Amino acid sequence: MIGLRRKITWVSALTLACGALSATPASASEGDPVLRALIAEQKRAMTELGDDQYPAPYFIAYAVKGQRLHRIVAKQGALVLDDLDRARDAYVDVRVGDYAFDNSEDEDAEWAEMPDFQPLTSMPLSDTPKALRHALWLLTDLRYKQAASSYLRLKGRRLFEAKPTKARASHASGPALQHVMPIRAHNLDLSRWRDITQTLSLQAAKAPHVFDSEVEFRGGSTERWYVNSEGAQVRTQRPFVQVHVLARTRADDGMLLEHSVDFYAPSDAELPSDQALISATRTMLTELQALRDAPELGPYTGPALLAPRAAGVFFHEVLGHRLEAHRQDNDDEGQTFADHLGKAVVPPFLSVYDDPTRTHVGAIPLNGTYAVDDEGIRAERATLVDHGTLKGFLMGRRPAPGFSASNGHGRASGVMRPTARMANLIVEAHKSLSDQALFRQLLKEIRRQGKPYGLWIRDLAGGQTNTSSYGYQAFKGEARMVYKVDAKTGRKTLVRGVDLVGTPLATLDKIIGAGQSLGVFNGYCGAESGMVPVSTVAPALVFSEVELQRTARARGKQPLLNAPELPQETP
Repeated sequence: MIGLRRKITWVSALTLACGALSATPASASEGDPVLRALIAEQKRAMTELGDDQYPAPYFIAYAVKGQRLHRIVAKQGALVLDDLDRARDAYVDVRVGDYAFDNSEDEDAEWAEMPDFQPLTSMPLSDTPKALRHALWLLTDLRYKQAASSYLRLKGRRLFEAKPTKARASHASGPALQHVMPIRAHNLDLSRWRDITQTLSLQAAKAPHVFDSEVEFRGGSTERWYVNSEGAQVRTQRPFVQVHVLARTRADDGMLLEHSVDFYAPSDAELPSDQALISATRTMLTELQALRDAPELGPYTGPALLAPRAAGVFFHEVLGHRLEAHRQDNDDEGQTFADHLGKAVVPPFLSVYDDPTRTHVGAIPLNGTYAVDDEGIRAERATLVDHGTLKGFLMGRRPAPGFSASNGHGRASGVMRPTARMANLIVEAHKSLSDQALFRQLLKEIRRQGKPYGLWIRDLAGGQTNTSSYGYQAFKGEARMVYKVDAKTGRKTLVRGVDLVGTPLATLDKIIGAGQSLGVFNGYCGAESGMVPVSTVAPALVFSEVELQRTARARGKQPLLNAPELPQETP
């Protein structure tokens, strides 16, 4: 996002079955016209591009992503959208040079070379070989011209620029991975979802304090085909379903308040029952009413307990993004942890890893699960922090300095260039306390500091962070359910109007305790390579000090007219 602001949002519904069919290069594409078209066009481009004047490519990769998405949206108990959308798009990666140094180092390439004709990335929805290959042919021609131009320009720059002090390959080589999943029909009970979407929407509309609400169901599947000149052949499918219920109200002082509840699963049969959805929506509406009536909290510095889901969002923003490989040697990045390998970055009772191959925590599916990344590398667990000490980074095919291989974290949405991204970020506590003991630790710290109260931050709706070297190395968490904890009695009082803020190194150093219960936050994360599904798993954490600032929100008037009356239900 602009200014390198990353945000986790509610959209959280992609879960992937990790089974695979092993195949030889000859049989992997058998029976699949899309794979065959990609392989044929890729081989032709590798053979024919380049001549005496311009260098030949050393690597070409093709990816086609198709999605079938059904959206059902309701407001005020009535459907406002019931739509099926199908699309296919292609991403073409052409590299000139070699693995050690290639055109990808030219970060301004796509802006520097803008021809008068740019082909669409859209692909035909049918499996017609000629139409598929024609679209790839036009995209390949453009990407080769850009790659060759960038490579020659970069070689010229080397006459003037100092040699980099941190050695790193432009592109890590990979195995000729054969991973071809079966493509299966994904059936949805659309009649059920039309009914329950309207039911939940009417339930929210009847809440007297709610002036606007909406309910959305999203269901479908995403198919991906990937081949490259190293011999990789990949086909995957990810079915997904999700339900999102959102309600809005205004406090008496005009502050706009939102609350939501979300559910996701790999199939609609695995989502909660209709009654469970109704019950969860009722709880959310009750909490929104409590937020509306809660007092506003001013800026605060002092002890706090972050509940598991909130702790997960905190680690995603504060640590996860800063451990992505491409941020370790880019002059535009703050490089917060670039020189911290082998050094303590969090307390020794915590470890952190990212594991795209993990599918569940208990019965809860993880949103960031996948078997193969968007660069044709098999997903693997990446150890980031071991007992407080930094051990590694999240890496795609552009590895961090000092490393030579991807650990399967090259990710992108749509047709964007993959970069190192989080998947399932998991925080593990080696020394932990029960919920009751952790709360007592919070109270003890509040009293030790002589504070009148501390905070229990139950939920962060999302977060954002700035990793750029041109701004402060800071983060912000959008606090939703925050409670003052009285130092004497331990009594909790709901408050509103604050965001969790701070700087990474200082705030991580303030963690003094961890709980035994784990929480899962599922969502989408936006960064340079688009919105990708992610999960964070973390225990509750006690901090000796956090900082909260007033939420920057305009104050609006309540509607001047009363809302129209809803029709009476038929007995």
